[in-house]
Amino acid sequence: MDNWFKSKWFVRALSLGFAILLYVFVSVEENPNQPELRFFGSSTEMQTLDDVPVDIRIENENYVVSGVPEFVSVTLEGPTSILTKTVRLRNFDVFVDLTGLEEGDHTVEIEYENVPDDLSIYIEPKTIDVTIEERATEEFPVSVDFLNTDKLPDGYELGETTIDPETVTITSSKSVVEQIAIVKVFVDVADLTEPINNREVPVNVYDSQGNELRVHIEPENVEVSVDVNNPSKTVSVHVPTTGDLPDDYSLESISANIDEIEIFAKSHILEEIDTVSTEEVDLSEITESREMDMGLDLPDGVVTDDSTVEVAVEIEQTKTIAAVPIEVENAGNDLNVTFIIPDEPEMDLTVTGNQRDVDRLTVDDFRAVIDVDGLDSGEHQVPVTVEGPDDVTYDGEYEQVTVEVS
Repeated sequence: MDNWFKSKWFVRALSLGFAILLYVFVSVEENPNQPELRFFGSSTEMQTLDDVPVDIRIENENYVVSGVPEFVSVTLEGPTSILTKTVRLRNFDVFVDLTGLEEGDHTVEIEYENVPDDLSIYIEPKTIDVTIEERATEEFPVSVDFLNTDKLPDGYELGETTIDPETVTITSSKSVVEQIAIVKVFVDVADLTEPINNREVPVNVYDSQGNELRVHIEPENVEVSVDVNNPSKTVSVHVPTTGDLPDDYSLESISANIDEIEIFAKSHILEEIDTVSTEEVDLSEITESREMDMGLDLPDGVVTDDSTVEVAVEIEQTKTIAAVPIEVENAGNDLNVTFIIPDEPEMDLTVTGNQRDVDRLTVDDFRAVIDVDGLDSGEHQVPVTVEGPDDVTYDGEYEQVTVEVS
């Protein structure tokens, strides 16, 4: 072996071999499409692309074509290095060639070009049924369909709506254009409290059965503006009651601390409302004059800034002040007055007034008096005068008493 390396011809032959191998390696890297330069044993791979667009080639621009899928599935198989580069660049075309075909139905093959020779290609579907028809173009007005109007906040309603532009130009086959029944946009208004200004929304086209039609629309989007209103009305406040006050009490007054309140609702609801009520006040539970916060019993769809109002309940109480002393005036020292009816110099008073005033009254707040000035000896009926607070009314048990003067 050592003798070989000492031979200059052996070294030259070995160098030549290495040079050839290096040339072949570089050539394969730079020219992967040349099969004669590939090493034996190079790997192959298969990969599927599901979203390859399909081009339509047709001579007459007055025709439109239906039945051509927007995308097809393409499977490529071949050497890994070539396959990877082709998938990454996607520099091949998939198309249907309708050149020379007339109007009507046709079955055509989906073709391809610019695919490297070393790759095998499989297209699904391989053939399709297409229809070639006369092209038609027509203008249609655009309408607006509002979604979730039931989810508008209470008190809000939609106002004036504008669309820009108000019409769109639609192009398709004559038969499809003749099927167009509805051209509209959809606007979601759930929870909307502010106006919509120039919102861009896509245009949709449907036939009379509600089936969406695939057509060319110009422009594809329009701008929609919608006013949002919050109508209001000032109405009176009513305080309803239920039940009856306990015995010895009567209702003097019941009222809210405000006479009117501003409510918000849709216009057609406001038209039917002139007053709103609080929750019912249960009089059977009232035993004293008081103020209380009561919720408003608002109709459906009505809101207000104040959820409660203050309600004042004033009640009258009837109370008996027992054993009010009856005083005798102008008897002097020479007269003796004896009570016959009643047999004691006292009587009961029935007092009526605001519960707050009546509740604190006692016998000391009243004075009952008879005047015997000028009476001769004998039996007399003498009127009783009662004095008491001005803010209540009171009636004595007796308007007059019978006395014996001696």
